[in-house]
Amino acid sequence: MAETVVVTGVLGGSASWIVDDLRDDYDVVAADLTLPETVDVDGVSFQALDLTEQGPTWETVLDADPTAVVHFGNIPHEENHPGGDVYENNAVSTYHVLEAAGRAGADIVWASSETVYGTHWPDPELPASLPITESHRVKPWNGYETSKLAGEAAAERVTNAFDVSAASIRPSWIQYPGRYQITPIREQFDFETASRFGNFWSYVDIRDVVSLVRAAIDADFDGHEVFNAFAADNFLGVETTAAIEAGYGEVPDECDLSGEESAYSTAKAESMLGWEPEHSWKTAEEESVDGPEFV
Repeated sequence: MAETVVVTGVLGGSASWIVDDLRDDYDVVAADLTLPETVDVDGVSFQALDLTEQGPTWETVLDADPTAVVHFGNIPHEENHPGGDVYENNAVSTYHVLEAAGRAGADIVWASSETVYGTHWPDPELPASLPITESHRVKPWNGYETSKLAGEAAAERVTNAFDVSAASIRPSWIQYPGRYQITPIREQFDFETASRFGNFWSYVDIRDVVSLVRAAIDADFDGHEVFNAFAADNFLGVETTAAIEAGYGEVPDECDLSGEESAYSTAKAESMLGWEPEHSWKTAEEESVDGPEFV
């Protein structure tokens, strides 16, 4: 009998791809506020669920008796929601999901965000050093990224209280093959007019997010760990330090970047999980890849 994984936020972009990947090897309980148009998907049981409600969330997770819980069911930005609503929804729902996972004895993989490093500041600042690692200072600006730090604290609490592990993934701007949103930004980039870009022109392909989630589920580690999820290169096709100097006027004194290397390090995920990003905008922008059929 296959093991079970609970995945939240399955009608969103990232989680739908995660479900589509995991259902080949697991029985997947896929939860979101509403059901998809079709629920007849092999290996997947869909559940309509409001994650801010503790009782139904606990019931769904505990009844599933999962090996792992993958939590991507948050409001992804403040563009269409007041910051306070985003914070409340994300912090409460993440707490309930992770707490239920801990009580079920399930390991946790969940989506935090690169924005905790301060990428949403109106005037982004240079860090003290590059590349940016998981140990860099966090500098939340709005309710969204503050909710992500609250979720990381919840992950720490759950691993302290229960014998489970938790991986908090901090993904960059997630892109989908054949429809990369970064393309117009790259095409318009000019060294003479460049301005500050909060995440230093970083991104990650959805397929690398999926493989990182798998690697975190499969890995054997204790407690709560945070992992960056970034492509290996910037999306401009120029030297990273040159772009940063053009946009910011300088680079940090402590800077260990070469060529088009991302300003964010994924060495921790490589060391602990055996994971490395495989996809680059250089081929992915033009790729034709079928996504999940149920969204």
